[in-house]
Amino acid sequence: MVKGKSKSKAIQKSGRQAIKDWPVSERPREKLLHLGPDGLSDGELLAVLLRIGRSGQSAQDLARQLISMFNGISGIDRAHVEELLAIPGMGIAKTAQLKAAIEIGKRTRRQTAQPKDFSNAAEVVAYIRPRFEGQRQECFLSILLDGQNRLLSERLITEGIPTQATVYIRRVMEEALRVSASAFVVAHNHPSGHPNPSPADDKTTQELKQAAELLDLVFQDHIIVGGGASYFSYAENDKL
Repeated sequence: MVKGKSKSKAIQKSGRQAIKDWPVSERPREKLLHLGPDGLSDGELLAVLLRIGRSGQSAQDLARQLISMFNGISGIDRAHVEELLAIPGMGIAKTAQLKAAIEIGKRTRRQTAQPKDFSNAAEVVAYIRPRFEGQRQECFLSILLDGQNRLLSERLITEGIPTQATVYIRRVMEEALRVSASAFVVAHNHPSGHPNPSPADDKTTQELKQAAELLDLVFQDHIIVGGGASYFSYAENDKL
């Protein structure tokens, strides 16, 4: 009896109930099983991943706090691990679970969006955009193709702004030779959200073209991914 009173007082003091004390129909995990994931809010889905909150704060309260702090799930994706770990109630396990779940979602989208034609810039952008979501710095990606324009390999060549373009040009060529590619597409993002190419982008494109010609490779496109649905294709703009 004393224990029951203590528990009741603790709940009143915190003003919050643990999810296990909620009606079954309102618990995020049970709702997911009954309604499917589409029937849950972003906060409820995050609560399922977090599983538990902390003293005085349920998993759903913590999920709502994360969504508010980072302006949605996309903001949580962009957040550094250190930023998440600094939040009370977020430990290594919860942070790893969130980052892993978001990455699984990205990879699922990419698998379903693989282009039938890698010479179609719009299809390539739909395929690679998840790779750049959440990135705060420039990332340079190479997509390596066989003689029938089928995907052989893709490789994140570098993150951040390299000191010399020749560094990732060499890496693209080395990877192409390693997998015996016949053609390739390269892409990078502009974290600013504006996809228009810079003079440095133009210079890198020309150097890639020259390197490809020396190795008898087909350089199909250089794509710059911007914010939203925006992108710039050198091939579409006749700048290759």
